Amino acid sequence: MQDDKQESTEAKGAEGPGASGAGEKALSNVRGAETTKPKGISAVAVLWTFGKCLSALLPVYLAGYYRVSTSLLVCGMMVYTGWKHAREAKEERLRSAIQLLDNEEEYTSMKSSKIRRDLPAWVNFPDVEKVEWLNKVLQQVWPFVGQYLEKLLMETIAPSIRASSAHLQTLSFTKVDMGDKAMKVVGIKAHTENDKGQVLLDLYISYVGNVEINVEVKRYFCKAGVKGIQLHGMMRVILEPLIGDVPIVGAVTMFFIRRPKLDINWTGLTNLLDIPGLNVMSDSMIMDAIASFLVLPNRLVVPLVPGLHVAQLRCPLPRGVVRIHLLEAQNLVAKDNYVKGVMAGLSDPYAILRMGPQTFTSKHIDNTDCPKWGEMYEVIVHEVPGQELEVEVYDKDTDKDDFLGRTKLDLGIVKKSIAVDDWFTLKDTPSGRVHFKLEWLALQSNTEQLEQVLKRNESITSKNSNPPSSAILVVYLDKAEALPMKKGNKEPNPMVQISVQEKTRDSKICYTTVNPEWEEAFTFFIQDPRAKDINVQVKDADRVQTLGNLTIPLSRVLETSHLSLDQWFQLENAGSASRIYINAVLRVNSWKDKVEESPSPAVTQPPHTSPDLTFASEGVLRIHLLEAQNLVAKDNLMGGMVKGKSDPYVKIHIGDIAFKSHVIKENLNPTWNEMYEVVLSGRSDQDIKFEAFDKDIDSDDFLGRCVLNDVIRSQYTDQWFTLKDVKSGRVHLILEWVPTVSNPARLEQVLQLQTLQSYQNKAVPSAALLFVYIEAAHSLPFKKSGKEPKAGVELVLGETTFKTKVRLLIPSTLSLCDRSPMGSLVITIKELLAAPQLVLDQWFHLDGALPDSQILLRAELKVRTYIKLYGHTSWTLPCAAPAPGNGQVKLSLLYTSKEKKLVVIVHACRGLLSQSKDAVDSYVSLMLLPDKSKATKKKTAVKKRDLNPEYNERFEYDLPEDEARFRRLSVSVKNNSASFRSRDVIGQVSVKLHPHTVLSLLSP
Repeated sequence: MQDDKQESTEAKGAEGPGASGAGEKALSNVRGAETTKPKGISAVAVLWTFGKCLSALLPVYLAGYYRVSTSLLVCGMMVYTGWKHAREAKEERLRSAIQLLDNEEEYTSMKSSKIRRDLPAWVNFPDVEKVEWLNKVLQQVWPFVGQYLEKLLMETIAPSIRASSAHLQTLSFTKVDMGDKAMKVVGIKAHTENDKGQVLLDLYISYVGNVEINVEVKRYFCKAGVKGIQLHGMMRVILEPLIGDVPIVGAVTMFFIRRPKLDINWTGLTNLLDIPGLNVMSDSMIMDAIASFLVLPNRLVVPLVPGLHVAQLRCPLPRGVVRIHLLEAQNLVAKDNYVKGVMAGLSDPYAILRMGPQTFTSKHIDNTDCPKWGEMYEVIVHEVPGQELEVEVYDKDTDKDDFLGRTKLDLGIVKKSIAVDDWFTLKDTPSGRVHFKLEWLALQSNTEQLEQVLKRNESITSKNSNPPSSAILVVYLDKAEALPMKKGNKEPNPMVQISVQEKTRDSKICYTTVNPEWEEAFTFFIQDPRAKDINVQVKDADRVQTLGNLTIPLSRVLETSHLSLDQWFQLENAGSASRIYINAVLRVNSWKDKVEESPSPAVTQPPHTSPDLTFASEGVLRIHLLEAQNLVAKDNLMGGMVKGKSDPYVKIHIGDIAFKSHVIKENLNPTWNEMYEVVLSGRSDQDIKFEAFDKDIDSDDFLGRCVLNDVIRSQYTDQWFTLKDVKSGRVHLILEWVPTVSNPARLEQVLQLQTLQSYQNKAVPSAALLFVYIEAAHSLPFKKSGKEPKAGVELVLGETTFKTKVRLLIPSTLSLCDRSPMGSLVITIKELLAAPQLVLDQWFHLDGALPDSQILLRAELKVRTYIKLYGHTSWTLPCAAPAPGNGQVKLSLLYTSKEKKLVVIVHACRGLLSQSKDAVDSYVSLMLLPDKSKATKKKTAVKKRDLNPEYNERFEYDLPEDEARFRRLSVSVKNNSASFRSRDVIGQVSVKLHPHTVLSLLSP
C-alpha cells in the first residue's frame, strides 16, 4: 500500500506545478470548511424567515378569500417547481462548463506536449519526416546556444534597450540560463516543387524549456523575470542562393508563416500579469514583438558569404496577389434568442479574414442566417505553398460576439487553379457554409496588360469601399547619408514616413545617427499607377522636426524597362549632401497567369458519349387521388357509446418511392384532389399499392388497401377501386402514363396546359424530364499532397441532388469531384432549349480546376406529351374559360366513353368583379344546354368574401358519346349576397363539348 501511495504521489507531482497548486488549493478549501464554525441564531434571521413564510402563505389566503379554484393553485405550484428545478439544473451545468473551460486549456497543452515527447522514432507521417539525429545534435550543442544567447542579451539587446528610453537606462540582465532542455524538431517537410535555385524546408518546432531569465531596473527597484517558455509552430527555412563554391549556400532565411503558439511563465513582479485579461495582453505583446521579427512578411536572414543583397533576401518580391470575393453564406447557426431562450431568433453574422498579418472584417448583416455580403478584398501572398486564408464567422452582439464557425483555404490551390468559385463548409459548428470566389493575380514586370487590367477593374463592383488594384508597389528603404543635425547640434533619431495613395507606412527608428540604415520594405496596392506619386519624409523620432523630403512620380517607374527604379535620391529641404537610397519596384496584376500550353495528350478522347439504348427512355406516371366513399368509421366517442367517423389519409407505394396525402378531418367521404408524379421506365411492371388509414394520436387504424398493375400498358385509367380487407370503402383514382418526346414545339402548349391545373397539395405537373449521362473526365487537379484523388460527381438541379459513385483516378479517363471540390460546371436550361433536338453531348471545361480539366457528359431534355384518345376510350383536357372584364374561371373537362359520363371539375376563380366595397359571396352554377331540366343544373358551395375563391368540386353528367358532340356547357359565376337591385350573375361563359373546339380554346 505504501508503494502504491508513493507512486500516485509521484505521478501527481510529474503533472507539473499547476496540478500541485490546484491540489493545495482544494486541500485548503477542505480545511477551511472543516474549521468553519456555525454562527449563532440572530433575531433578524428569525424575522426574515417568518416574513418569507407569510409571503408564501399570502397567495393561499387570497385564493381562499376570493374562492379561486384549487386546481389553479396546484397548477401554479407545479409550474413554479418545474421552473425552479430547470433553473437549478441550468446553473449547475453552467458551473460545470466554467470549471471545465478553466481546466481544459491547461490539460490539453500538457497532454499535447506529452504526446509529442512520447512519440517513438519509427512513427512517421506521409509528408513529414522525423529527424531524431537532428534532435540529438541540438541536445549536444544546446549549452553553446545558451552561451551565444546570453552574450547576445548582455552585449547587444540590453544596450539597445537602455538607449531606447531614459527610464530604462539602469536595466540589466542579472541571470540568463537557457536550461538543459533543447528545442526539438518534431518533423521536417522538404518542398520539391519550388525553384531550383533554393532549398525550401518546413521545420515543425516544439520547445518546452526550463529557461530562467531575470531582469532588474535599479532605478525603480523593479525585478522581473521569466521561468519556463513553451513555443510550438512551423518555421520555414530557405537556403538561397545556391552557389558553386563552399559553403554552397549563400544565406539562410528563417520565418514563421503563421504565428507560433507561445506560453510564458512569468516570475517576480510580473506575476500580476497572471490576472485574466492582463495575461492575454502580455502574451499578445510578446507575440507582436516576435511577429515583427520572424512572422511573414518579416524574415531573419543570416548571410554566409559576403557581397549579397541582404535587403532583397529579407524582403523579396511577393509571389502574387489573391483577390477574395466574400459573396454569401448559408445555413448559419442561429445564436440570438428572445424571452430567455423561449423564442429562437437568427444571427447578425459577419466574417473575419486573416492571412498572416493581413486582417479584414466584413460588415454585419442583421437578423439572417443566409447573409449576402458581396465584398472584395486583396491580399499579398509571399509564400506558396504554405500560406492559408483563415476565415471565422461571428454573430454580432452587444456584449460578446458568438462564434459561428471557421474554415481554411489553401492559397496554393488558388495559384494552380487561377480561379476558385465554390462553397466552403464551416468547421467547429453544426451547420453553415460560406461562398467564396478567389482569383490569383500574377505579377508582371511590364505594362503590356495594364490597359486591359484597368478596363476590367471598372466592371468589378464591391459593397465595401476597397476598389480593385491594378498593380502593387514595393518600396525598398535601404539607408540615408549626411542627414542634418537636430536643434542644439544633436544627432537625430531618424525614421521615414512613406505615403502612397493616402496610405502611410512608418519605418523603424535608428537612434543617434546621421547615417541610418533601415533595410526595410513596404508594399502598397495601386489603383492607377499613371497618376500617383511616392512621398518620402525623413523625420526625427518625435515626428515634429523634418530632416528632408522627396517626391517620386510613379510615371518615372513606368518608363523603366523592368518597372524598377534603384538609385540614390537627393533629399529636399535638407543639407546639400543629404541623400537617401530607395529601390521602387512596380508590378502589374495580371488576372491570367501566363503558363506555357502543354501539348495535347497522345490518347485521343471520344468526341461524344456512348450511353446504352435504355438511356432517356423513361416516362412519367401521374397519379391523381380524387376522393373516397363509404370508408369505415374508426373513431369512437365516450368509450365506444357514440359512433364517430374517421380522419382518413392515403399512402401510395411504388417500389422504393412513397407518397402520403393530407388528412381529412371527420369525414367518411373525403375529397383530396391531390396529384403525384413518379419517373418510371416504359418497360416497368411495378405494382402500385394504395393503403388508407385513420389518423389517430397513438397508432393509425387501417381503412383498406388496393393493388394495381399493368398501369403503363393501359396508359389511362379513371375509375373507382374497391378497398380490400375492410367491410366497405372505395377510392377514386386517375392514373395516366405520360411518355416524353424530343420535340421543343410541344413545350409551349404543355406549359400553357400546366398553368390551368391546380391541386389541393399544391403540386405542379412536370413539363419535361432532364436526363444526364456522365461518362468521363480528364486532366483533373491532384490533391494537395500530390496524390491522385478519388473522384465522383455531384449533380444539383434546384433542390434535387444526385451523386455518382467514387472511382480512382486513371491517366486518361475518370469520373469527377473529390470530397473537396475539384471543379464545377453550370449548364443552364436555356442553353439546352437552344440546342438541336434539346441535346448537349460534348466536352465541357470545368471552372475552378486546371485549364485543361474537362468532363464529357450528355444532357437531354424530353418534353412530355398528352395522350388524347377518342372513340371508345377516353379524353381529358383541362381548360380555362375567360369571362371578359369580370374575371376568370378554371375548369377541367373529362369524358369517359366507357361509363358514358361527362366529368366537370370546378377548380377556382380569379379576379372576380365586386359591385360593393366588400368581396362577393360567390359560387359556380353549371347547366348542360340545350336541356334546362333540374338534372343538368348543378352548383358549387358558396365561398364568402373572396374575389379569388377555390372550389375544387367535381360533378358528373350521364351523357351518350354521340350526343356529347352537340351539347355545350353553360358556366355562370354568381353572387349569393346580391340584393334585388343588383345582378346576381358576375360572369358567364359557354364551352362546347366537341374535342376540336376545346382544343382551339387551348391554342395560343
